[in-house]
Amino acid sequence: MEVLLGLDIGDIRIGVALSDELGVAAHPLCTLTRKNRKVDLIAISDLVSIHKVERVVIGLPISLDGSIGPQAEKIQRFAKRLAQVIDIPIEFQDERFTTAEAEEVLRALNKDAEKQKELIDEVAAVIILTDYLNQNEETKSINHD
Repeated sequence: MEVLLGLDIGDIRIGVALSDELGVAAHPLCTLTRKNRKVDLIAISDLVSIHKVERVVIGLPISLDGSIGPQAEKIQRFAKRLAQVIDIPIEFQDERFTTAEAEEVLRALNKDAEKQKELIDEVAAVIILTDYLNQNEETKSINHD
């Protein structure tokens, strides 16, 4: 199997998760605080290299009606830029409700509000990657032309 990197891309932070080598489970890796596009892309590229990642899965916030809204378009543009600096497939995973799920997980673990803020993006990235691992690979790939 291949090692996958899951990303929950927000305006302030990027939650990062990593799959195991069997592609069966995902675990939190880190949270990147956004600096600027160039620094963010380099940080992700470095993680891809360090962990020998073979595929990146990015959460795409599709609207409840199934449409692509402004935030999803912003993430798609970021993914296209990322595709220019890494030479591996990038796929999208519907991430509707992942932040709410992540908050529920952290509440169930009795994490205080401050600790929740630190972990929410990583847990959301784990949920995105877990959902991807649990589905057939039916998501869109970005081609590297």
